[in-house]
Amino acid sequence: MDLESRRDLQMLEALEQEARITQRTLASRLGMALGLTNLYLKRLIRKGYVKCVTVSPNRLVYSLTPRGVARKARLTYEFMKYSLDFYRDARQHLRRSLSIAVARQKTVAIFGTGDAAELVFLLVRDMGLELTAVFGPEGNGRFLGLPVLPIAEQASVTFDVLIVAVLERPARLLRQSGVPDEKILMLQPQPETHTTSTPEAEAS
Repeated sequence: MDLESRRDLQMLEALEQEARITQRTLASRLGMALGLTNLYLKRLIRKGYVKCVTVSPNRLVYSLTPRGVARKARLTYEFMKYSLDFYRDARQHLRRSLSIAVARQKTVAIFGTGDAAELVFLLVRDMGLELTAVFGPEGNGRFLGLPVLPIAEQASVTFDVLIVAVLERPARLLRQSGVPDEKILMLQPQPETHTTSTPEAEAS
């Protein structure tokens, strides 16, 4: 499932749960820029998946159309299948890569706090490796008993391998934070580059 389809599913789910949600709240909930959220919403409306009604000068109500409900159901199925395939492939890839990367090294850190990070945590524990830290873009709360540290503080923690346990590839953030390339292990092998359409491209 590509990023555009995941965004469609997230937005359709959010709009179905809260019809009077504001674009600013929606952007915050999905972790997107407000302008990009507006582009995605316009795209969903243009394709007939979402209906937008003005109920007051500063209030809009969103509702899924029958096409939108069908689209959400189809994307939910695709996401479930994608997730099962993803975690199976990621587990196999990580086990092979970690066996090589930590042949003489035992300390591991994780970047990410979602479902993928839980998968990594279980695999790290299963292989008898030591998890020394969990990082996120910013420090926030705890994950599996460990405090989540901002990735900018990675130099203060000792680890041999940093497993990037997120679907996106935050190469710029890791580079800016000073994480050595040789310590980074992606959750999946690098994909072949290809061109896909985006709402930004459609709007231009």
